Amino acid sequence: MAYFKCFWNSNNFDIIFIVCFLLIFFYWILYVCKIYYWLMHRLKKKYYFIKNFNTTELKNLNSNTDVIYRNYEKMPVITELLKMRTFCKRKGIKLYLSNNIKLAIKLGFDGAYIPAFNKSLRHLNYKLKKNFKILGSAHNIKEIRLKERQKASLIFISSIFKKNKNYLGLYKFINLKKLTDIDIIALGGINRSNLRILSLTSCAGFAGISYFR
Repeated sequence: MAYFKCFWNSNNFDIIFIVCFLLIFFYWILYVCKIYYWLMHRLKKKYYFIKNFNTTELKNLNSNTDVIYRNYEKMPVITELLKMRTFCKRKGIKLYLSNNIKLAIKLGFDGAYIPAFNKSLRHLNYKLKKNFKILGSAHNIKEIRLKERQKASLIFISSIFKKNKNYLGLYKFINLKKLTDIDIIALGGINRSNLRILSLTSCAGFAGISYFR
């Protein structure tokens, strides 16, 4: 008993207090790091828009990043598209063709991307392979409803951060996301700084161009 009193009356109490404080502090840091890691990895799926086949830009991508070929300035060159398909298959990357579902089917792409301005429902009569995916783009509720009718499995909503004519901002983006049961991909001005904010919206992923360069 005397030893016990001596123990607590000495400087040992201060040492124990400091040790306990440090343990709690380190556990708290570890917890915060785990939360941060979880938030940053919720947005697992990434989509990279390209308009030219450049192996230098694509070689560092992994299977968590899908590629969407989108070039409205020139007609697609079949040989280039076939090279792209072969390259992506070798790397385990899914490849989508924008605004040409028939050609995407013919060349054996993984799916097609329907831009917001494409209002056609013709592809609903096409015979699609089981794993062929339709992706769609929208800027407002009217276009979201159209993409639902077009049977898009994912809808890319923009622009969340980039201040252009379709600029939404975070608040409008979240509200639009709530109006559909289809998984949403964020698009427009996404970088490594605002990605932290985006991770809080519980969207299925994000897409971009400059982010990957």
